[in-house]
Formats: sequence, structure tokens, C-alpha cells
Amino acid sequence: MPPVDQRPVPEKPRPRAGIMDIAPYVGGRSKAEPGQRVIKLSSNESGIGPSPKAIDAYKAAAGDMHRYPDGGATTLRAAIATRFDIPADRIVCGSGSDELIHLLTTAYAAPGDEVLYSEHGFLVYPISAHAAGATPVKAPEKDLRTDVDALLAAVTPATKLVYLANPNNPTGTFIPPAEVARLHAGLPRHVLLVLDAAYAEFVDAEDYEAGFALVEAAENVVMLRTFSKLYGLAALRLGWAYCPEGVADVLNRIRGPFNVSSAAQAAGVASLEDTAFLEEARRHNTTWRAWLTGRLTQLGLEVTPSVTNFLLVRFPDEAGRTAAEADAYLTARGILLRRVAAYGLPAHLRISIGTGEECELAAAAIADFLRGDAS
Repeated sequence: MPPVDQRPVPEKPRPRAGIMDIAPYVGGRSKAEPGQRVIKLSSNESGIGPSPKAIDAYKAAAGDMHRYPDGGATTLRAAIATRFDIPADRIVCGSGSDELIHLLTTAYAAPGDEVLYSEHGFLVYPISAHAAGATPVKAPEKDLRTDVDALLAAVTPATKLVYLANPNNPTGTFIPPAEVARLHAGLPRHVLLVLDAAYAEFVDAEDYEAGFALVEAAENVVMLRTFSKLYGLAALRLGWAYCPEGVADVLNRIRGPFNVSSAAQAAGVASLEDTAFLEEARRHNTTWRAWLTGRLTQLGLEVTPSVTNFLLVRFPDEAGRTAAEADAYLTARGILLRRVAAYGLPAHLRISIGTGEECELAAAAIADFLRGDAS
């Protein structure tokens, strides 16, 4: 007779060890008091919305709602390949870059492995590590910037992935190509470096490169991109990865067979083709990012220099003027910013670049708060 299992039978299904250690991701708020106008500057969404051509393409896809989408996102990948002059067979599309982060971590990390990221990096990195049973490890930053030396010092034999958000959310800072290359050169060849370039389209600094060159030169580098920011398609959940052939093969084996909807694919293609609109969106962001930075600085607040579509703003550590109190004051007036205490930045708020009017109203409300105006 086989031995009898003496272990107690659980009273209900239990998740794998480590799952309950995950702090669920909480997105930016979108609701205020009933009947109040909402100025949502909490989620780094596009200040001017999507291309009209993308909206038309989305509507046109409605008639085929009963059909499964193209599982290979063939037309979309071809459009991305044409736009960026890269091979289509090394592009993998996903339901936002978030899905691709989870797929990469699932594929390359397991219990006992470590996933490394920068101190104030995107919260989905540690979430995906815990979900895979791996251990998230964060390296300290220096002046709210990724510190390559600290990342390299944190590498151990257990390190399997390194996530580098460049530019970084929520700080808005970046490191130049030479530093990214130095990070890559210091990693063991079996460690996968993931360059999360979700905000690349907003960068106007000359010493920046999103990651194309490094992906093309190495077998252990992936670049992630998204349509949620500049392209204004956040609701459709659309992202893509540019990978070495081997990594693309792995991702295509484990992703869902229809992981990107037909409407998202169609809107993505139309967005890529509307270059005039994208340039206007970029100009809008550059103009109002500079304006808002200047206005908040005039108010005496510390604004971290940003190359993205948001600003990280430090509030004073004094009663009546703190970030938490500012957030409560603004929320009561329907102006929604993002608390970033979960990123280790309790004295800061993150503010997205919205429309010109929204930026002006937010700045005026912050000025009222700092003056102690309770009206």
C-alpha cells in the first residue's frame, strides 16, 4: 500500500507562498466628490488625448467585435518595425508593457532567484518578482537618479533580471547611454537587462537613447515601450517589446494567444501613422512641462528636473504645508495628483502634464494651499 499522506488538508484553496506578500498596485485616482469637476493629473496620461485617426480606427473595429484578433499582431508589428526601422520578428506585443514585465519575470525568474531594480523604480517590478516566487531587490539611488554602481554592487549569483526604467517613474530622471552600457557591461551574460522606456517619446535631451542599439548588440537586453503615454491609448492597454530572437521566442510561447485586442491593434497602427499629431502632443508636453516647472519653482517648491510628461514635486516638511496636506487640499477641489509614499517618497507629489488649462488651475490651487487659503 502507498504511504498515507499525514499532512492536514487545507480548509480552502491557498495561493503559492509569496503571493500574499504582494502589496497590490494602486493606480492614480480618477474620482472626486459627486458633481465636482475632476482634473486628473494622477496617472501620467496624455495631456491632449489620442489621435483622431486612432479614434476612427477604434470605432471601425467595432463591427468585428465577434471575431478573435490577430494573435500575432502582424499588421501592428509591421507598423512598429517600419516606424523604428527594426525587424518585425523581434517585436512582441502585449496588453500594455505591464503584461510584458510579468511575462519576462515569469519566464526568467523562479523561487530562489532575485530581480533587481532601482530604489524608486516602477512598483510593478517587485510585484512581478513576488508573483514569480522570486525575491525583489532594490538598489539605492543617488539624487533621485539611477546609480549604476549601486545596481552592480547589488548583483549576486541569484540575480536573473535587472529592470531599468529610463526615464524613471516617478522621478522623471534618466541616465545617458554610456551609463546604460556600463551597467550592461558589468552584468553576467546570463542576466537579462530590461530597459523600460515607457516615457522615451517625451525625452528631448541629446544624451539619451531608448535602447535600440543595445538590444541589437546583445543577447540579454530587452527594450519595453508603450502606447499609453504619448499616443494616448492608455485605456486600450497596448505595449511592445524589442527583443533578441531567443527572448522573443520565449515570450511568444507563454503569452496569451489573443493578448492584444483588435481595436487596440487598429488604434496603434493609426497612431503610428499620424506623425503630425504625435509631434503636436510632444510640443504640448514640452511647453507645459517647462511652464509648470517654472511656476512651481516660483512658489518655492523643489521640482526634480524631468524629461517625461510628469513632475515630481517636494513639499516642505512643516505642518500645514506637507505633501499629504497638499494632496488632501487639492483633492477636495477635484484636482487629483499622485501620492508617491509607496515609492519611498512621502514628502513628494507627482503631477502629470495635462491640458494647458489644467496645468494653470493646478498651479493656482497649489499657490492657494501654500498661502494657507482654506476657501
